[in-house]
This record gives sequence, structure tokens and C-alpha cells, in this order.
Amino acid sequence: MRKEWLGALSLTLAASIWGGMYVVSKYALAYIEPFTFVWLRYAVAFMVLFVVWFRFGRESIRRADWKWIGLVGVIGYVASISFQFIGTKLSDAHTGSLVTAATPAFMVLFARILLKERLTPVKIGALGLATVGVLIVVGWEGEGTYRVGSIILVLAAVTWALMSIYVKIGTQTLSTLTLTTFAIGVAWLLMTPLMSIEVMQNGFPELNGVLWLSVLYIGVVSTAGAFFFWNKGLELMDASVGSLFFFFQPLVGGTLGWLVLNETLHLNFFIGAGCIMTAVTWSTLAERRQQLPISERNL
Repeated sequence: MRKEWLGALSLTLAASIWGGMYVVSKYALAYIEPFTFVWLRYAVAFMVLFVVWFRFGRESIRRADWKWIGLVGVIGYVASISFQFIGTKLSDAHTGSLVTAATPAFMVLFARILLKERLTPVKIGALGLATVGVLIVVGWEGEGTYRVGSIILVLAAVTWALMSIYVKIGTQTLSTLTLTTFAIGVAWLLMTPLMSIEVMQNGFPELNGVLWLSVLYIGVVSTAGAFFFWNKGLELMDASVGSLFFFFQPLVGGTLGWLVLNETLHLNFFIGAGCIMTAVTWSTLAERRQQLPISERNL
């Protein structure tokens, strides 16, 4: 399988898993405080990935590589995730969906500044088409406007985009498995003080069987698995092209909401989905074409 298609598959899996995480996390967060929940998911994810890394992917980590591990862990897995929780709490889920559309735009910007990736007409056009698709899916008007929450959600989008570029840089000298494993480990340690504050205020949650299954699913599938797939996809593709796959989240979330929660899908969902799928296919085919020898590009 060509690396651009493997990268596309990895990014699609990651974004789709995150899109489907809403149903499970909504249930768990009804009983577990947010930072405690994040701490638990990182604990599970780190232990799973560390076992896999120790058994199959051990490699020496140079001192210089810890810079990228730390940046990914702090900016992406601590700051961005925290901003997402706080921003959503202060605004609403609809506003959060709209701000999701900003993340790929910031990724394209940072890819241009930090990676010197070319901004081709195809990249700009595909980004614009996918953004329009998301706006069509979620609509223009939310249930309320919360300025502080919206600003914090923008910070979440900016930090996740910046983290994704650092993943692209870090995987030039580290394997995706090593970078993901230890970045989550760093985030787990740094989330401990926030978790401790919540526990001192509210006590540690009593976890029944269903809650444990929820935590395990989020930790193993939505964190260890999805973070690895996202990072692997960014390793294999231009960051500006890979950013478009972020738009699969609202599509999968909406579809599962229809299947599991009996939510209604309107015509705008399918029109927006068509725009997003067209943009992703367009950019992926263009990426593949750029990988071909010049003599074969017009065949």
C-alpha cells in the first residue's frame, strides 16, 4: 500500500474513533470529573502503549528527542485537551463543533511556517471545501454565544494544530510508537495535579463495571489507538493534507448519534458530508500524484 493511502487510512481511523467517542465519554463524564477522567484514560493508554513499545518497538531516545516528546505531550495532550473541556463547559457542544472546523486551517498555517510546506491551489481549495462542508453539517447558528468559552475553544484548536506539526517533526527521528507512548506518559504525569485537586474536592469516583469498560475503551481505543493512528498518518502525509481528515469527526459523530441516540439527520448533513468526502479524496489524489515521477504525472 502506498504511503499516502496508508496515511489516509490512519488519519481516517483516528478521526472516526474520536467522532464516535462522544457517546461513551458523555456517559462516563456524568459520573467522573473531567480531569480525573483524562488522567484515567492517559493512565490506561500509557500502560498499553508502553507494553507494546517494550515488547516490539524499543529504541534509544536521544536527549534532543525529548524536546518533541515534551512539546507534543504538553501542548497537545495537556493544554489542548484541557482547553477543550473548559471551553465546552463554558459554551456549548454546537460551538465546539464549529471551532473544530478551525483546527485544519491552523494546521495548514503552521505547516507553512514551521515545515515550509507549499500552499498549492489544491490544498487551499480542498481546505475551503471541507470547511464549508463542516459549516453545512453543524449549521451557522448555535444555541447560545459564550465569548470566553469560544476563545478557549479557539486556543484548543490552535494548540492541537501546533501539536500536530510537532508530531510531524518529531517522527523524523523517532518512531511514531515511541513518540506517542512517551508523550502520553508526560501528559499523564502533568495531569496528576489537576486530577488531585478534583479528588480532594469531590473524592475519587466509584467505578462500576460499565464505567470501567468506558474508561478502558476510551483509554485503549480512543487514546492509545487513535493518537497512534493520527501521529502515524501525519508521519506519512503532508500535514496540510492530513489536516483535512480531522473533518471526519463530525460526520462519524452525527452518524453514530443517529444510529445509537436516535438523533435526526437532515439534508444538510448529507450535503456537508459530500463536500468533506470530495475535499479529502481530491487532496489525497493530488498528494499521490506529487509522489509520482514527473514523467508519470500526466499519464
